[in-house]
Amino acid sequence: MDHVNHTGIQNFILAGFTTSGTLRPLAFLGTLCVYLLTLAGNLFIIVLVRADSGLSTPMYFFVSVLSFLELWYVSTTVPTLLNTLLHGHSPIPSAVCFVQLYVFHSLGMTECYLLGVMALDRYLAICRPLHYHALMSRQVQLWLAGATWVAGFSAALVPASLTATLPFCLTEVAHYFCDLGPLMRLACVDTGWNVQVHIVVIGIINACNLVLILGLYGGILRAVLKLPSAASRAKAFSTCSSHVTVVALFFGSAFIVYVGPPESRPEGADKLIALVYTFLTPFLNPIIYTLRNKEVREAVGRVTQRIRALSKGP
Repeated sequence: MDHVNHTGIQNFILAGFTTSGTLRPLAFLGTLCVYLLTLAGNLFIIVLVRADSGLSTPMYFFVSVLSFLELWYVSTTVPTLLNTLLHGHSPIPSAVCFVQLYVFHSLGMTECYLLGVMALDRYLAICRPLHYHALMSRQVQLWLAGATWVAGFSAALVPASLTATLPFCLTEVAHYFCDLGPLMRLACVDTGWNVQVHIVVIGIINACNLVLILGLYGGILRAVLKLPSAASRAKAFSTCSSHVTVVALFFGSAFIVYVGPPESRPEGADKLIALVYTFLTPFLNPIIYTLRNKEVREAVGRVTQRIRALSKGP
């Protein structure tokens, strides 16, 4: 690593993944293809929800908000991942690095809150079906969606600002994007206090949302088990299974990286785990949530018929 005077740092160096010359083009092309598919899948969901009235429900509104978030979330880190795969060690201006750090964690915390809101939506739909549409009106949906963004971008100010104000003596970031742990390892001072603050802030937010989600699903489970027919129980569980899968992927990887002490993990493990929630989850979300869903397939059929009718003309 390069040692420098901490008062004059203008650029950091993103180390990325270590790949050989023959594997580098394949890794770049594979990553680029998955990135483009992720953008296409999430854009498809947003357009479909807006285009088909059959998906004008609170659940699909929040799914479309999640897809919109994922477009920005994946685009925050994948461009630097592609750059490091193509060119190896890549410089990044310190200001851009700190902006990336803040936006990445803002979007991550927004998703954390949004997953909690989506669990609340499922709870009201299954446990309070008679009052569901009154409780989850369009105004309430917009308010909840907006609140998740405000809360996420506000909460990320603490860890991002504390990290950005550290004095740095090293410049090589052992990651493919600017993240808390790799940046703190470059500081000239002891960052133990910063680590504790990050664990408290990020840990409490994640833990509170996870406890809320588990509590809501506990209520859902009790309500579903009381349903008279197996078909009704299966249908109720099917509306929740996709959300539970994404919650497990997101919170599991987030807790490993941001709540546990950095020294407890092998070197390079953060980069591999980060691929789960920065790259894999946004790619899988369209498949997990909607593309395998019967309602979505029917909506695709309806929209396709409308397009064909319009193309044929009068």
